[in-house]
Amino acid sequence: MNNSDGRINPRQLGTPRGIKAERAHASGINCLEARGSYTAVPTSGDRRNQNKPTRGKRKSIFEAYMSKEDVSAGLKRGELIQGPLRINPKKYHEAFIPSPDGTRDIFIDGMVARNRALNGDIVVVKLLPKEQWKVIKPDGSDKETETTHESDVPEDTLGTCIPQETVKDDAKSPDVIIEAQFDDNDAEHGQDHLQDVLTDDIKKLSLDTGENMKAVGASGVHRTKQDDGPKVNDPRLLQDKVLQRTAKVVYILEKKHSRAATGFIKLLADKNSELFKRCAMFSPVDHRVPRVYVPLADCPADFVTRPEDYSNMLFICRIVDWKVDNNFATGQLAKSLGQAGEIEPETEGILTEYGVDFSDFPPEALECLPQSLPWVVSPGELAKRRDLRKECIFTIDPSTAKDLDDALSCKQLPDGNFEVGVHIADVSYFVLEETALDQVASERATSVYLVQKVIPMLPKLLCEELCSLNPMQDRLTFSVMWKVTPEGKILDEWFGRTVICSCVKLSYDHAQSMIDSPGKVFLPEELPPVSPQHSIAEIHQAVLNLHRIAQHLRKQRFTDGALRLDQLKLSFTLDQESGMPQGCYIYQYRDSNKLVEEFMLLANMAVAHRIYHSFPEQALLRRHPPPQKKLLKDLMEFCNQVGLDIDFSTAGTLHKSLNETFGADKYSEARKEVLTNMFSRPMQMAIYFCTGVLEDEALFRHYALNVPFYTHFTSPIRRYADIIVHRLLSASLGASSPMKMEKEAIQRQADHCNDRKMASKRVQELSADLFFSIFVRESGPLESEAMVMGVLNEAFDVLVLKFGVQKRIYCNALPLVGFHFRKVGRKPELTLMWEPEELEQESVPQVISIFTLVEVVLTSDGGPLKYSALLKRPGSE
Repeated sequence: MNNSDGRINPRQLGTPRGIKAERAHASGINCLEARGSYTAVPTSGDRRNQNKPTRGKRKSIFEAYMSKEDVSAGLKRGELIQGPLRINPKKYHEAFIPSPDGTRDIFIDGMVARNRALNGDIVVVKLLPKEQWKVIKPDGSDKETETTHESDVPEDTLGTCIPQETVKDDAKSPDVIIEAQFDDNDAEHGQDHLQDVLTDDIKKLSLDTGENMKAVGASGVHRTKQDDGPKVNDPRLLQDKVLQRTAKVVYILEKKHSRAATGFIKLLADKNSELFKRCAMFSPVDHRVPRVYVPLADCPADFVTRPEDYSNMLFICRIVDWKVDNNFATGQLAKSLGQAGEIEPETEGILTEYGVDFSDFPPEALECLPQSLPWVVSPGELAKRRDLRKECIFTIDPSTAKDLDDALSCKQLPDGNFEVGVHIADVSYFVLEETALDQVASERATSVYLVQKVIPMLPKLLCEELCSLNPMQDRLTFSVMWKVTPEGKILDEWFGRTVICSCVKLSYDHAQSMIDSPGKVFLPEELPPVSPQHSIAEIHQAVLNLHRIAQHLRKQRFTDGALRLDQLKLSFTLDQESGMPQGCYIYQYRDSNKLVEEFMLLANMAVAHRIYHSFPEQALLRRHPPPQKKLLKDLMEFCNQVGLDIDFSTAGTLHKSLNETFGADKYSEARKEVLTNMFSRPMQMAIYFCTGVLEDEALFRHYALNVPFYTHFTSPIRRYADIIVHRLLSASLGASSPMKMEKEAIQRQADHCNDRKMASKRVQELSADLFFSIFVRESGPLESEAMVMGVLNEAFDVLVLKFGVQKRIYCNALPLVGFHFRKVGRKPELTLMWEPEELEQESVPQVISIFTLVEVVLTSDGGPLKYSALLKRPGSE
């Protein structure tokens, strides 16, 4: 038995099974494929509802969907509930939809109850009778299946990686360093990190009071019988607070899931069946997607005779149907991608699964671009704009950036105040409403940043040339300019269409050097080419002035109650020839990043106020709802259990607690990282919306920023929402006619932008996960300190500090004599008894509790992209 993958099925003591198989078995799922998905083998929840197929006429496995009319009437009467479906990536038979009242999620138990809906779909459910509701055990032993606010992220996924909008395309240097650009999106922060967490409910961190003793013997792991306490079988006799409502899916309102999946093909097991001659079985890598019958005609010509040649070949399958009488869906193989575990096939699979359009731009869209090149600003256009080409304006971006959306300026005025400007590429000048190019951009909705490349929202001619604020090039911009005191107090504000000519393209490193060395005289060779119209000293002084003002703005923001949750973010160094990861490191977020962020936030807030007051029915804003009450309550309870004094009353008090509770030593920093991660869990996503469809202005608020109005204005090259905001701003200035879109159409586009933003974020996370898995495979084993962030009764979760990844460590994978779980007060604790290294020695105890610092080793597993974390023996070098 392989120790790293060995666990015991408690029902069959002494019979070793793989971790995945054991979990699946416990979930009532048949693991028929090593890397495959599930079939609709019934769980306890299913057995109540399922008729097994019989010979002859096939009986229905799933219920037929209700009619649209009945669904509409049921929703109006409050008899039915709708919401997005989340399937637990660890326990595939469990799914949830949010409760409309913000309390504990509604539980959907088993594939039959899920009724062919896939992860992310908007479904309509009907509550089951109270006697079928789930009992939440008060001792916490059931927390894995409680109101898990599941994201798409399995526990070992790289959730805490560089944010999706941050990686800019690679540069022609010997070793490409992919950097992060922390812009306005990252400052909103509470929002986009809900998905970046371990996929267990917070309350799993405080587990059951029952004490188990395990011992590892020659035949495997043995556990003592656990007393679960008195059994209560009838939920109707219990209080609602210990119950979780359960439901079944009766209708799919919107199929948000792409119905595409990557996976492997195999011959059917029964060679004598008629089906064997016609179909193969497709097993998705994502276990939340069903297995699919695909026509043999779609498979390679020699697949039937040489199936072993394709055992590691990735294919894309599209699900076309899933009938009520079949465990399996039916689909078509779209294409073969290549070998599993290789960067490009895996990347194409990820993009396809999440519906990212990476095809070439269609000819009709390209025809909308300027045809006579090189393009120049016409005298007529120049006359309509404020000419800022002689001003000292510059960009600050990652060194590898090619799509430069934003530029800054800072000029000292005779009265001692400053004129500060934020200048944003005028993309709406080139992307006109209701054109073919506008249609493609609106559908893509966002650029998607992978570790090794970018899938752009707009054609390269715009992204990297005509709209990009490249140095020493005249460019059309929208500018927001302020008269500001040295302390950051705003005295005056101006919006307008402008023309600029950036004098230098600074990287964050260049700007940081200027901040770190205020008295240094920089030589021309230390910086990129600088326009002869401006001196290096002038640029240096402008950066210093912006930095000082930004410090004041930032301090005031947090005084006013803003929240920022900074999680560890991973970046990669790529080999220029092979594209393989050579190294990875935690990205450092520094003063130069903060400088840019503060002025982007200021511009976004200013534009939000402007467009809302000009177009109260059409404004596209961005709101951030407060944390989910149930998860926040769980987190508060957990903090009390471990003796942490955290004030959760507002975003500001939470920020203050997090930043004032800890010292500056290494242990304190690690504790802060773990807590930041935990605090992200109850946070909701920030979302775009149209002000005309939301009546209550109080709902417009942005929780993390603690401001009444916010929008996205500063990144129109890579976000379609910003293009709409530019059109609204232009109309508010009288520079163009009002937008043609009605409020309902703007809301539909806002919803689509939200969907694509979430998908692109997930794709970026999976891209980073792919590269990190390959890095572990090629460069491992990798050692790192880690901090415990959750303790279960036979496993614990750690945050690997060197790489920012989260992993679960199973006790049964370690060379232990035994391990013992108990509660100290209400704090969970595991005692590990390590096998002695020498026969005469005694076993070595190690206590694992929340915030314990441990040493771990990341090693590649059997699969091409699998890796696990093992705990180093205490005291070993």
